Amino acid sequence: MRILALSLLVPVTIFAAAAEQPAPAGGPVGAAPVPVQSTAKVSLVPAAGSSVKGELTLANQGTAVSVRGEITGLAPGKEHGFHVHEVGQCSPPDFQSAGEHFNPTKDPHGGPDSQARHLGDIPNIKADESGRASVDVSIKGATLVDKDGAPTQILGKALVVHAMRDDYKTQPSGDSGARIACGVIR
Repeated sequence: MRILALSLLVPVTIFAAAAEQPAPAGGPVGAAPVPVQSTAKVSLVPAAGSSVKGELTLANQGTAVSVRGEITGLAPGKEHGFHVHEVGQCSPPDFQSAGEHFNPTKDPHGGPDSQARHLGDIPNIKADESGRASVDVSIKGATLVDKDGAPTQILGKALVVHAMRDDYKTQPSGDSGARIACGVIR
């Protein structure tokens, strides 16, 4: 009788132990992998009284995110501050809903090459004599989607164009003036 009971108990124990094992890191065996978004788009819309607009494409690029596209309606021949902001909202008239510069590390404002800087501090854009800027910049240390839970994800945040150039030193935002265009990274 004991042998019969043990022979029934062993398979039940093995089955129960197997059922308690966590699923592999990629999800259950046989399940389709969850895709990681590697590109995003931004449609910049003008603030009240501004004609600045643009279309941008963002892409994961190693340990950075590239931003490429075109912005029009800028002050001809001038530089403009260009930042990732912490909230993905662009409510008119002035886009204050986008919050402050994206700064998950709580560092001081700086330039794109500063050791300590907001993650949202990126290079200024410069308009040509017709008020158009070709954008081709890199956001070092950022990711579109951070699958590891680190705070570097910018998908869902806002990109903001400012009226003046960022001086890369004035706290907390580089003295770059009013927000003249805004778009959510989608």
